[in-house]
Amino acid sequence: MSTVDSGESIKAMATIRRGMEISPELRQGLGLTLFLAVLSTVGQLVVPIVVQQTLDRGLDGPQGPDTGFMLWMGLLAGCAIVLTSGASYLMTTRLFRSAESGLATLRTKAFRHVHDLPLLTQNTERRGSLVSRVTGDVDTVSQFLVFGGVMMIVSIGQIFVATALMAYYSWQLTIVVWVCFAPLLLSLRFFQQRLSDAYGVVRRQVGAMLSAVSEPVVGAAVVKSYAIEARTQERIDIAIKANQDAATKAQGFTAFSFSLGGLSGGLANAGVIIVGIWLGFAGDITAGEVVAFAFLVTLFVSPIQMGTQILTDAQNAIAGWRRVIGILDTPADLVDPGESGEVLPRGPIDAELRGVTFAYPGGPDVLHSVDMHIEAGTRIAIVGETGSGKSTFAKLLTRLMDPSRGEVLLDGIDLRQIRQASLRSSVVLVPQEGFLFDDTLRANARYGKLDATDQEIRASADELGLGDWLDGLPQGLDTRVGQRGESLSAGERQLVALLRAHLADPDLLVLDEATSAVDPQLEMRIGRALERLMSGRTSVTIAHRMSTAENADEVVVVDRGRIVQRGHHTALLAEGGIYRGLHDSWVAQQGR
Repeated sequence: MSTVDSGESIKAMATIRRGMEISPELRQGLGLTLFLAVLSTVGQLVVPIVVQQTLDRGLDGPQGPDTGFMLWMGLLAGCAIVLTSGASYLMTTRLFRSAESGLATLRTKAFRHVHDLPLLTQNTERRGSLVSRVTGDVDTVSQFLVFGGVMMIVSIGQIFVATALMAYYSWQLTIVVWVCFAPLLLSLRFFQQRLSDAYGVVRRQVGAMLSAVSEPVVGAAVVKSYAIEARTQERIDIAIKANQDAATKAQGFTAFSFSLGGLSGGLANAGVIIVGIWLGFAGDITAGEVVAFAFLVTLFVSPIQMGTQILTDAQNAIAGWRRVIGILDTPADLVDPGESGEVLPRGPIDAELRGVTFAYPGGPDVLHSVDMHIEAGTRIAIVGETGSGKSTFAKLLTRLMDPSRGEVLLDGIDLRQIRQASLRSSVVLVPQEGFLFDDTLRANARYGKLDATDQEIRASADELGLGDWLDGLPQGLDTRVGQRGESLSAGERQLVALLRAHLADPDLLVLDEATSAVDPQLEMRIGRALERLMSGRTSVTIAHRMSTAENADEVVVVDRGRIVQRGHHTALLAEGGIYRGLHDSWVAQQGR
């Protein structure tokens, strides 16, 4: 075996072993399943033996036809068929249950790990590719395990048992069969390497195609608004064509190997008939043995032809398995210290950044040695030009990312030392665009507190001044918000996000202020809700509107990743500098 072939085999076995470790259910009861597989295989060999004995001893016995013997042979064949069918059914059922149970575990672990991955990893990985890995790729593994895994073992066993029985009847005909199949068997190494490479490309192209299709669906409004349907369709067509080409190439190898198997089977049958007749005339083999041998050739050919399809499924499955394992083996660099971690005390939180530097992978530093202290219970507004690094503060304070250098501390504790459960119950981020799930308003609000009752949700709404808005909705809490909240206006989505945050009852509230244009009345409602939400809490707002900075206890001005000004709104206006320029520009835009 070549070095490349050996390496591919090792990688394939390593993938299978790793998959078995991740999904231990796949090994449960495997011994009994294999026993049933052996029973199913051995049972199929009874029929050729019965045929041979019936012809040679029942029909052409020394005393003439023996009806009783033939009846017993028929009964034996019937029992063998029933036993084989029953064993095959039980084997398939057990295999299906263990495979689906193991793959459910694989899917669950993969989905959970996706959520454990840092946002940077999720953002750099195509969404369609991630979805493809935990759905389509797992499905290819399922098909292989249910229909191919044990069948491959059964097929190999059937080949060797059939060969042993063929050799018992006629070693000459056995050599004929193996010579006819030698080209196919010798070419399997070649096809294994090519199929592995080809189906690796297919799995990647499926992910790329899903991304190309899903993005225009999510961004349908943009596609229609800018009349770029033709360009979008062209991009989708290119992705579909690339997937088609990859799949066609992979199937080409499969078709060739399958055809070669059929050709080998035809040559073997022809060779057995020709050589069998010649041996029969020479007195070296009986008529019953020739007919039995023809049955055995079928038992030999069938698993080999099936093996070519199993080989295809195996390479496709291993390629998919490898991609799913690739997700699980991607390190979650935001490590949860778990039970050994610190627990934050409840109450307004004191926050601090010490020498914090941050850079996105492969890029320059976007924050440079930032030092900042936030007193408990104060309202901080962070302002700056687009791209100045202010939104990065929100992600660092809520530990959606860790700094490249330096520390982020809450109540004097490094975020990396705080249990995730404690951190998430004490710190809440309200993002620039509150994501809503395709469910009721009640279900979306409960993401802030999963066990919240209707009374608690309504009480939160009343505290935020949203009770009349809630009552004005068509079905109240039962109102469906649609995918991504599309049934609600942008401002109403913000209200749901604030209601969700209020139910969570955080000690540190971090808001990436939305810039969506809303009508003045709704803007005032959002402003009042924010005031009440921030009351009694430490809050940090990434401010895009200077009105937010005007109402803050302190304003932090960020420019090119550095804090350049800090103080109260009025003091900063008097000081001039960047803040004065930002404020004047905003006032001019507002026509004030």
